[in-house]
Amino acid sequence: MTYDVAVIGAGHAGCEAALACARMGMETLLLTLNLESVALMPCNPSVGGTGKGQLVREVDALGGEMGLAADDVTLQSRMLNLSKGPAVHSLRAQTDKRAYQARMLKTLFQQERLTVRQGEAARILEKNGRVVGVVTCAGETIPCRSAVLATGVYLKSRIIIGETNWEGGPQGLLPAGALSAGLEELGFRLRRFKTGTPARVDARSIDFDKMEPQFGDEPATPFSFLTDRPILNTEKCYLTWTNGETHAIIRENLSRAPMFTGAITGIGARYCPSIETKIVRFADKDRHQLFLEPEGSGYPEWYVQGMSTSMPQDVQWRMYRSVRGLERCVITRFAYAIEYDCIDPTTLSPSLQSLSVQGLFFAGQINGTSGYEEAAAQGIVAGINAVRYLQEEEPMILGRDQAYIGVLCDDLTTKGTDEPYRMMTSRAEYRLLLRQDNADLRLTALSHRMGLASDERLRRMEKKEKETRALIERLKNEGKLQALKQPDRHLSAEEGAPYSREAVQEAEIEIKYEGYLDKERSLVAKMRAMEEKLIPGDMDYASIDALRLEARQKLDAQKPRSLGQASRIPGVSPADISVLMVYLMRRQADQAQAGNGQEGD
Repeated sequence: MTYDVAVIGAGHAGCEAALACARMGMETLLLTLNLESVALMPCNPSVGGTGKGQLVREVDALGGEMGLAADDVTLQSRMLNLSKGPAVHSLRAQTDKRAYQARMLKTLFQQERLTVRQGEAARILEKNGRVVGVVTCAGETIPCRSAVLATGVYLKSRIIIGETNWEGGPQGLLPAGALSAGLEELGFRLRRFKTGTPARVDARSIDFDKMEPQFGDEPATPFSFLTDRPILNTEKCYLTWTNGETHAIIRENLSRAPMFTGAITGIGARYCPSIETKIVRFADKDRHQLFLEPEGSGYPEWYVQGMSTSMPQDVQWRMYRSVRGLERCVITRFAYAIEYDCIDPTTLSPSLQSLSVQGLFFAGQINGTSGYEEAAAQGIVAGINAVRYLQEEEPMILGRDQAYIGVLCDDLTTKGTDEPYRMMTSRAEYRLLLRQDNADLRLTALSHRMGLASDERLRRMEKKEKETRALIERLKNEGKLQALKQPDRHLSAEEGAPYSREAVQEAEIEIKYEGYLDKERSLVAKMRAMEEKLIPGDMDYASIDALRLEARQKLDAQKPRSLGQASRIPGVSPADISVLMVYLMRRQADQAQAGNGQEGD
C-alpha cells in the first residue's frame, strides 16, 4: 500500500501531525518505536504554562487534540500570571500522564484513514528531490508521497547519570540509532542538544505536611473550546525549597557533575537549567523553589519540578534528602540528562518543509525545540502542510501577528536556535493580540476552510464572536465603556447577561485595552507591508552584487518567502533589505515591460 503521508514518531508532534493528515482525508501511517510510548510525557506531568498554554489553545482552535485530551485527564488547573495583564495569562494543567497516553492512543486507533504501527525508520527515500518512501530497520520499504519526521529526543540518544552513560531513550525506552545516518545521506547537518528531567519519588516517603499546598482555580478553565463540562481539581501540588545544605552538597560534587566535567557535549536550554547550573549561575541565591507534582491520580510516583540533574546517584540521594519534606524520600527513578541528534531548522521553510527535499516535513524536538506544547504546535502545522503539499495548494503559514505558532515557526526557520527552543510570552511582539482567550477567534475559521476544524468548532466561534460584538455595542449605547476602562471595574453578572462567560471576558478585554490593541494593530499593519512583498523562489542572490557577501550566502541558504522574513535572518542588515527591495522593484518593472512587448508583437 502507498500512503499519502508517513509520520515517523508518535510523541506530541507525531500525534497531532498524523491526526491532522487523516482528518483532512489522507491515508496516513503513524510509525512509532514503541506503542507504549505514544504521547509519552517523559518530563513534567503537565500541559501548558507561560507561553505554552497559548500554544495549546491555538492547536485546539486549529482542530488539534492536545487540549481535548488534557481536559479529559486534568488533575489540577491554574491560570498563571493573573496578577498581570491578559497578554501573559497562560493556562497550565497537571494531568494524569498515563491516562493522557491511553486517551491519545484510543483516539489514534479510532481515527479513520490512520494506521498506527510499531517499527523503526532507518531511511527516507527520495526520487528527483521528492519523498517516495520510508525504509524500516527491518528492511521493509513503505511507499509514501510525503513524510513528517517527529522523532523527539530518540535519535542516537544517550542517557547520562554521573560518570555513567549508555545509549537509551527517555524513561528506559530504546533509542533510534539508524535514522541519523539516513538524514546525513540526504544532506542534513545534525547537531547534539541536551535536556534532562528530575527524579521521581515514592509518595509514601514524602512529608507533605512540611510543604505548602498549592490549589487549582475555582472554577477551572478548560483548554479546549469544545469542553462544556466543569474541570475538577482533584489533586494538590506542594511547594518546598532547596537550602544551604542542598547547595553545599552540590558544590562539593561539581567535579563529578557531567555538566562541568565535559561528559555532556550537547547544548542544553538556558531557560530550564539543571539544579547544579542554578547553584553556579545564581550563587547569590540561598534557595530555589521546588514543586512536588503528582504523576497521576493515586499513582505512587511524584515529580520534583525544579530539581533536574545529571549528578551521580549517590549525590542525588543526599541532594533530595536535604530538602524539607523529602528527608525520608525514596527515589523510584533517578534524574538524568539525555543527549540526542536534531537538525538545523533554518534548513526548513516556514511551512516546516525541507528546502532540499519536497514533501519532507519536520516537527518537534528534531527541530531543536523543547516542550510538549511546542511539539504539538509544530506537529499540526507540519501535518496540515503535508496535506496542502499533496493537494498542490499554498501552505498554511501563520504570521507573527496571527499566532504564537507563527512566532514559533518563524523563529525556528528564520533565526534558528543554538539551544533547545522554549516558547515564552516575551518572544511574541504582538502578545496582547495573541491572547490565550481569543485563539478560537483568530484561527478557527482558517482551519475550517482547510477542512480540519469541525463545523461545531466554527459554530461556537461565530456565536462567541457575535455575542462579544453585541455586548460591546450594548455597553456603548448604555454609556458604560469609559467606566469599564478603570483597572478595578469589571462587568457584573447582570451587566454581562445573557451572554456566555467567554464572550463577557472577551468584551471586557476589548474595552479595557482598546488603546493598546489599536496601537498593536497599527504596528501589525506596517509589518504586513513587508510580509506581503513576496520573493520569487528562483531568486539568484549571488548575482545581486550590491548585497554583502554574508547576506547573499544567508539569503541563498534560507530562501525567505518575503522581505519581512528576510529582514529577520541574522546577518542580513537593513541596508541589505533596501538593496533587495530595489532589486525586486526593478525585476518587477522589467517583467512588466517584457510582457507589454510580447503583447505588442
